[in-house]
Amino acid sequence: MKGLVRVKVPASIANFGPGFDCIGTAVNLYNFIEMEFSDFPKIEVSGEGQGKISLGEDNLVYRAASTILKKANIEKKLYIRLKNEIPLARGLGSSAACIAGGMIAANLLLGSPFNKEEIINFATEMEGHPDNVVAAIVGGLAISVKVNDRVVYKKLSMPPSLKIVVAIPEFELKTERAREVIPQKVSLKDAVFNIGRTALLVAGICEGDFSLLQVATQDVLHQPYRKSLVPGMEEILEEALAMGMLGCFLSGAGPSVVGLVQEGKAKEVGEFMVGVFEKKGVKARYIILDTCNEGTSIV
Repeated sequence: MKGLVRVKVPASIANFGPGFDCIGTAVNLYNFIEMEFSDFPKIEVSGEGQGKISLGEDNLVYRAASTILKKANIEKKLYIRLKNEIPLARGLGSSAACIAGGMIAANLLLGSPFNKEEIINFATEMEGHPDNVVAAIVGGLAISVKVNDRVVYKKLSMPPSLKIVVAIPEFELKTERAREVIPQKVSLKDAVFNIGRTALLVAGICEGDFSLLQVATQDVLHQPYRKSLVPGMEEILEEALAMGMLGCFLSGAGPSVVGLVQEGKAKEVGEFMVGVFEKKGVKARYIILDTCNEGTSIV
């Protein structure tokens, strides 16, 4: 066992275009977790979520870490310090970062009794779907599917020249609420629509063919149903091509919206998306991100 561990876990953009619940990418926006054993549970939070996040044992990082301790038959309390950069409930994988980071830190604290694949399975079980947690753990563009009680995934490296502009509205949108509006059954036509674009997206990323992205990032499985929850999203998607975006889609469950661009267009696209939100009476900001290809790492 170790005395103190520190990990850096990236934000992630799930449902990447048409990849509902199965494709996510890690981006260079991070939460930092410091963890050690303690005589009693203690949590400190700075940055995003300070004053909002629970400081008790029901804290998500603490619960994730406790899951690992329980699986290793260890009964100890933890002292956890969190420095958060990932906004809460904005579609940037904050909960997945808590789960992935908490489990990896606890595993390191115990001397790594579990391998990466086991951690991915534990994290997916806790999160409910693999796209965010796999991306947060392994980095890059992660394609993940659940096969019975395990996750099969493939990591791809994103082209470094591709910039990810994220417009982040001030309001929160819980994933649970965003899932309530999605129908449990879809038409064959809609299923084929997303299957074809998912295949096209993976081919385009593998070959660095950005000309495919405008079509390959389209979706009909969740975005049409969530537009009522994100004022301005529909207008941004409609104007994306005219504004020079290579692709545009909802980030995770929302409400943040992603524009894929070449570097020279990033600022203009960010200002455009923020402007659309503001016309709808929604305050917003934008950030320009790169892919994080290393995933969760030891600091």
